[in-house]
Parts: sequence; C-alpha cells; structure tokens
Amino acid sequence: MSDFILPDIGEGIVECELVKWLVSEGDVIEEDQPVAEVMTDKALVEIPAPYKGRVTRLYYKEGDIAKVHAPLFELVDESGDTTEPKPEPEPAPAAEAEPVQTPRPENNATEDFILPDIGEGIVECEVVEWRVAEGDEIEEDQPVVDVMTDKAMVEITAPKAGRITKLYHQQQAMARVHSPLFAFIPRDREEPVETTAKSAPTPEPATDTATAPESATVNRQRIPASPAVRRLVREHELSLGDIAGSGKDGRVLKADVLAHLEKPASDRVRASDSQPDSSSGARKQPGHEQEVRVEPLKGVRAAMARSMVASATTIPHFIYSEEIDVTDLLSLREQLKPEAEARGSRLTMMPFFMKAMALAVQEFPVLNSRLNDDVSEIHYLPQCNIGMAVDGKAGLMVPNVKGAESLTLLGIADEVARLTEAARSGRVSQEDLKGGTITISNIGALGGTYASPIINAPEVAIVALGRTQKLPRFDANGQVVERAILTVSWAGDHRIIDGGTIARFCNRWKGYLESPQSMLLHMG
Repeated sequence: MSDFILPDIGEGIVECELVKWLVSEGDVIEEDQPVAEVMTDKALVEIPAPYKGRVTRLYYKEGDIAKVHAPLFELVDESGDTTEPKPEPEPAPAAEAEPVQTPRPENNATEDFILPDIGEGIVECEVVEWRVAEGDEIEEDQPVVDVMTDKAMVEITAPKAGRITKLYHQQQAMARVHSPLFAFIPRDREEPVETTAKSAPTPEPATDTATAPESATVNRQRIPASPAVRRLVREHELSLGDIAGSGKDGRVLKADVLAHLEKPASDRVRASDSQPDSSSGARKQPGHEQEVRVEPLKGVRAAMARSMVASATTIPHFIYSEEIDVTDLLSLREQLKPEAEARGSRLTMMPFFMKAMALAVQEFPVLNSRLNDDVSEIHYLPQCNIGMAVDGKAGLMVPNVKGAESLTLLGIADEVARLTEAARSGRVSQEDLKGGTITISNIGALGGTYASPIINAPEVAIVALGRTQKLPRFDANGQVVERAILTVSWAGDHRIIDGGTIARFCNRWKGYLESPQSMLLHMG
C-alpha cells in the first residue's frame, strides 16, 4: 500500500483543482489507466496510474485544491507478485538510540530530483535550457530547467530550497521520465536545526542570528491561493506575501488581489522590488515613470517560436495565391447541414476543404511527402493526415485528422469538431498532434484575406484560407453576377516543390471545391 504523490505538472504550478475522479475507492486499475483529471491555470491534465493496483482511498473531493508533492490517492499493489514478503517497517529502537533525528552521512545529504510523469504517455524529453548551474542556491518552486516534449515546453521547478550539486544532463540531451534530472542538498539538511538551536544562546551579533532564520521561514512559508489567483498575481507582478488574505487560513482570494490593486501605487510593494530578477518583472526605463511589463516566453508559445524559427531559416519558402469560387460549395453545404445535424455532426466548410485536398494529393503525392534529415531522400507518406491550426488557450496548436482520404465528410466533420474542442480547452493529446502531413490555417475566420504562412516542418506545404467575400464576377454570358470568392495562399518547400507543381495541385483542389459534385467520382 502506498500513496501516489501528485508530481510536478510544470510551469511553476504548486497546486491544481481536482476536476473529476475517473475511478472510485475499491476499483482495481491497470498501469497507465487514467485516474483523475486536474485543472491548472491553463490546461486540463490527466493523471495516470503508476502501476496495477486497487484504489483504497481518494484524498480529495471533486472541486478541492490538490497540492503538488502531496498524496493524491492511495493504491495497493495487485500486480500478482506475492512470492516476496512485504518489507517490515523500520524498528522503533532506531529512533530511541538517537534522541536527535538520525544524522545522515555527508555523502548521503544529496537528494536526486526524479523527472516526474509529464503526461500524455511521454517517456523522454529534451533538456532545452538549464536555469541554474552546479553550486547555485535555489528556492522552493524556483524554475530549474525547461524541457521540451513532442509539442510543448515544460518548466521544471525546485521541490525544496537548497543547493544544486549535480546536473545529470547537458542541454539538448534527452532525459527519461522516472530518472534523476538533477541532484541537490536540501537547505534543512545542509544547515541542521539542532546546530542553530545550540548557537542561539551565545551572545554573538543578535541581529543577524535572530532575524535570518525568521526571514527564511517567512520566505519559504506557503501562502494559500488557488492557481487562478496565483496567475493573476503573476500577471500584475505582485507578491502574494504583500496581499492580505481574507479566506480561510489566510487564503488569498481574487477579491483580495483586486482590492490590493486599487490601492495607490506607493502603498503597494511589487514582487520585483522585494525579489529582484533580471529575467522577469517590471523594469523601469530611464526618464519615464511608466514600467515595461516583461512576460517569459514559455509553454506552447515557446515551442511554436522555436519551431517557426527553425522552419523559416532552414526551408526555402515560396508563396502561391489563388481565388476560388465557393458559391456552389456553400449551397451544397446548406443542403447537407440538416441531415448532418440529424446525425449529430456539425458540417462546416473545413471537411470539404480537407476531403478535396486528400483527393488532390493522390495525384500530386509530393505535396504529402517529407525530406529526410540530410535532404537526400523524399519519403512519400501512405496516408494524408491534414493538420488544422487552432488558436487555443495555451497557444497555437496543430492537431491533425488522420487518414482523411479514407474518411467520409461526416467522419472528417466529427474529427474536426473533436480536435477543435480539445485544442481550445487545452486537452489535445500528443497522438493528435503527431504525424501531420499537410496543414490548413483558416485565417479568414478572423477576417484576413491573403497571408504568407510558415510551413509546419517536417511537412512541405501549408495553405492559409482567407475570408470568403461576395464579389462581382462575369458569368458565361458576360453578365455581372454576385459570387462567393475565397482567397487562399500556399507556401511550398522550394527544395522539392516548384511553382508549376503547386499551381497544378492547387488547380485540382480548386476544381473539386468549385464543382463539389465532381468529388463523388473519386471517392472510394
């Protein structure tokens, strides 16, 4: 029987809301089975079981605030291995033999920080940037290292105050989950309490010895506040310690933060004044009373920044733009919408764009390929996994519809709805983010017409859809008529795609969209 300790979720999160239990007390669960959903400031995180066992106790009710590094649930190992007797508890006399807590040898004072489960089945991640060096003093919850999973940047924070003694990985190295990431000596081990107690009565300089432990205790004291309140405090560059909490046990509420903000600036103490930091906080500009607000670039936005820089600097892009008359397509969609809604599907324009693209790719497979690392081979991919850029809470994400060529319009519509909701709520899985082969970005939803999109490497093409406008056009008889015109902008990888290829491909895709009934001839 053992407690499951809520691991670091990253981004400096110290607590989260227990949204939903996916099991009950008494349930037998399998390894990696989802047990609970917890909500941080930005995303819903699924907590999996570390091994097969029986849940004997749930420490929180739904809606409660759970703390990182504290027990989340109790689990009895039921893996079936009963041949070895359970280890007996440590004998009590050991504590009696030493009236003081058993001192650890000097070489055992070091503690390894084990890289916790990051979620979504991640087993390893890249060490992107160490925020500390060996020998540095760290505070509890201080950022120590940024690691990169397949899609997102995760910030790993210190579990306790102490001193870093070893960094187990270099930058750009791969670190494995459940393995040591760094070693440190906790401050309470490096400076034992009994030593301070013995030296206290001595009439040494009273001011230093009396105030140092007191201030250190205050700095490390946990101030209760919800993740949302902590985020609000960070956004306004405040310190929780400066805000009087009116909740239970001094909990700082949102109303407390807002009331604190209404005070004159001279009565407020900024976090940057009490804890100077060169990497964040407000920085005064010479000769100006206003302050610059600095926000660290992290999470999905940091991952996007890195991937876009890599794509723009390593892939020679070229842009190809076109207009598509979608008047007939809009009419067909209106006819099919009632039947789709009767089946529980929401039929937008995106399924038509994706289906037409999957059909066009069959004739121009180079648009659905990728280059190997040394640019010596073209790999033609067996299925068309069409990504769509979604502007979610955590930043821009590009989940993809797998095998669009083999799905019906309704099947694609259901996948589009599922992936859009998942991305906007921060619950999109790593599997949905992997394996994309070509991408659609719908800037027209926000009012744009033309764009110069950046390719989502290792893909070789991306298209940005502009907004649909009603514009005058000449019909076959030379009469001016009103037509629905969609603007599109393609970006291609000029290493393997030339202008003629993308023009012919776009013409085929355009033909399917301008005459949607023609797609019936090519659907399997």
